[in-house]
Amino acid sequence: MRSLRLLALLALSCAVGAALSGCSGEETSFTERLEKADESFRSRLYEEAGTEYEAIAEDAIAAGDTTTFVEACAMRARTHLIAGRIDEGRTWLDQAGARADKTDPPAWSRFLGVRGRFEWQADQDPGMASETFEEMFAYCEGREQWDRAVDAAHMVAITGEPGERFEWARRGIAMAESGGMGGWLGPLWNNLGWDYVDAGQYEEALEALENAREYHYRHGDSLSKLIADYSVAHAKLKLGRLADAKLMMREVFDTAERMHGKGSPNGIEWMGMSRWDLGEIAVAEGEMGVATDLMTKALNELEQAGMPDWAPDDWAERTLRLEEITGQ
Repeated sequence: MRSLRLLALLALSCAVGAALSGCSGEETSFTERLEKADESFRSRLYEEAGTEYEAIAEDAIAAGDTTTFVEACAMRARTHLIAGRIDEGRTWLDQAGARADKTDPPAWSRFLGVRGRFEWQADQDPGMASETFEEMFAYCEGREQWDRAVDAAHMVAITGEPGERFEWARRGIAMAESGGMGGWLGPLWNNLGWDYVDAGQYEEALEALENAREYHYRHGDSLSKLIADYSVAHAKLKLGRLADAKLMMREVFDTAERMHGKGSPNGIEWMGMSRWDLGEIAVAEGEMGVATDLMTKALNELEQAGMPDWAPDDWAERTLRLEEITGQ
């Protein structure tokens, strides 16, 4: 499920700030500027962050600071990737790759992290992406780049073969726990929980998603908390705990509706997601008329949110599901 799988990518995958060495005023200035751009990125202000990265790259190359230049170019590429501007992104990634050096851990690890995402999302080659992220993990682990090692493990848990995902998710969780990186534990547990959902292991899914919810409530923003609530409610639905699932899912819908009323671009998507599951609960309770109404409205909301474009398979599956229900 796209929104759940990419939660960590949008919210926390740039969790590492610049790690530049040196103590001169100019180097400190670049460090601070890169950290500020990273903070804009973590806040999902992608256009603002992209402009910042571009300015940093221009100034860094003029100052002869290759490390900062590579990091800024890589992240400028990533903001283009998120916006769907693949060709522009590749231009910036190529600039980063041309100067990236394996002897420079901050620059090389940042470059690998972005290259892997291009292989996954732009090239549609999860196998190649997994190889890159495994390389990144080994590289970062060997150089005590712990946050980026966790990022790499997290990405293998997303792009790897189904049999690998549980192992890599657990590896990332263990590293984040031992390193006190609480901000990573919500996304890591979240993706492990959804892997269990996909595998039909709903008890394990619920446990993992409840762990994710705990960490999202400690470290996350309002959207990550909303998705964490939805995820737990969805697992309860799958386990047949309908009363608990219905109560929690109604709260999710109400929160999403308030977000939508305040102009949040995410509100309509989560209104649709939660309303759809309320429809599935109605189906389980034998209320087919209620289910049809709820799921018809949910599809309309998900269409407004753009699901046919960003998750065409999910959209087609839901459309068929509604046809089955209305035909009963």
